[in-house]
This record gives sequence, structure tokens and C-alpha cells, in this order.
Amino acid sequence: MRLRRRVGWNLLGLLVFVVMVFPVFWMISTAFKPADEINSFTPTWLPVHPSLQHFRDALALPNFWADVKNTVIVVLVAVGIAMVLAFLAAVAIAKYRFTGRKLFIVLMIGVQMIPGTGLIIPLYVLLGRFGLVNLTGVIVVYISAVLPFSVWTLRGFLIGIPKELEEAAMVDGSTRLGAFVRILLPLVAPGLVATSVFAFITSWNEYIFARIILNGGSSQTITVWLSYIFGSQRATDWGELMAASTLIAIPVVVFFLIVQRRIAFGLTAGAVKA
Repeated sequence: MRLRRRVGWNLLGLLVFVVMVFPVFWMISTAFKPADEINSFTPTWLPVHPSLQHFRDALALPNFWADVKNTVIVVLVAVGIAMVLAFLAAVAIAKYRFTGRKLFIVLMIGVQMIPGTGLIIPLYVLLGRFGLVNLTGVIVVYISAVLPFSVWTLRGFLIGIPKELEEAAMVDGSTRLGAFVRILLPLVAPGLVATSVFAFITSWNEYIFARIILNGGSSQTITVWLSYIFGSQRATDWGELMAASTLIAIPVVVFFLIVQRRIAFGLTAGAVKA
């Protein structure tokens, strides 16, 4: 009975995995197919005659590299600022007691329950008053979007660090700042890395806020640029669209693979320094 249950759960997990991965597989497969295979009435799972022409066409489209540059700047600045603010806020919540602490935690959780689409109009009006209907405004919105979850996640990592470690460092002659840098920071490094992955993926793939804030502007993010490809032609070039989508997804995958190693390294380094 236990074996059957385990097999059943494994099959269910495999089914969910296939359902989630299939759109990605089909996107990549279509990107390598020639136009005649894409438009054929008899679909093929894999390209019979693989071609890189769609990738060349996507790279040659207007504003591709400019919008990639815009997106990289927006995401790196937003993630960098958000991680600094989230770490400091998480330290305050996890390590100190102050008036309004519980209320702040409740409000932080409540903000995450509000759908983002419900905030588009008030955010646009607010940004318009300060002249931030541009890439700077998008950075501000992305920071505010990832901060609540980042603070909550880092708080969990910090709570798990024994307070005695900092106290032992200060007994040995270290200042509070020194204990913070040499003890607390290395131990919470895996949490910072994991949270930065979430913030990076969320900011890179975000479309709604960037589309509304940058509507009609000359500077766009790469997701907005991709939507213009889909809607600018009467007959959609699916090969070109899938190739562009694949190119946009590559930085997220590369970033995750690079950071995944550093999560394990951060755990090891933190354990040794402790």
C-alpha cells in the first residue's frame, strides 16, 4: 500500500513537471524550426532541419540591444537597492524590539496580499506627480514590489542565527559592527543570494508595470519590447517571436545557475566562520 502511494505521488509529480516544462520546450523547439515546419499542418516535436535564422532575425530587430541594456540597468539597480534595504529592515525586525514592530510585520504581509494590478493607477498618478514616468519610476516600483517578500525571507534566515554568536564575538573584543560584519553577514549570505534570485527573476520578467509606466516612451524594458513584436504585425512570425522569447529567458537561467553554486558556498563559508 505504501509503495503504491509513493508511486502515485511520483507519477503526479512527474505529470505536474511535464505540464510546467512543456511550454518552455515548445518555445525552444519552435525557435529552431524553419518557417515551413512551424506552419505545417503536421506538427513535429523537434525541428527536422534546425535553423538559427529566427535568432538572427530577432537580434537584428530594432531596439533589441538598447532595451536589453535598459532592462539590465533597471534590474541590477532595483535588486541591489532592494537587498540592502531588505537586509537592514530584516535585521531590525529579527534582532531588536521596538514600538510598532508587530504592526510593521502585519502590514508587510498585508501588502503582499494586494494584487499588483490594483496598484497600477495610484502608482502611475503618484509617479506622474514627481516626474518619474520613466525608467527611474520603474526602478522605484520594482524595489517596492520585491521589498516585502525579501524582508520576510531574510527575517527567517536571521532568526535562525543564534544570538550567542554575536555576543561571543563581542566578548572576544569585537565591536557590534565587527560582529555584524564577521559573524552575521557571512551566515546570512545564503539567504541574501536566494532572495536576490527571487528579486532578479521577478524584476526581469515583470511586464504590467513597465508597460503602463513606459507607455509610448522611447526607452522600454525587454518584456515590453517583446509585446510590441507580437502586436505589430498582422501575421505573427512565431519563429521570430519564440527565438526572441528564448533569448530573453537565457539571462535568468544563467543567473540562477551561477548563484546556485554560491548558495552552497555561502552555507559552507558561514559554517566555517561561525
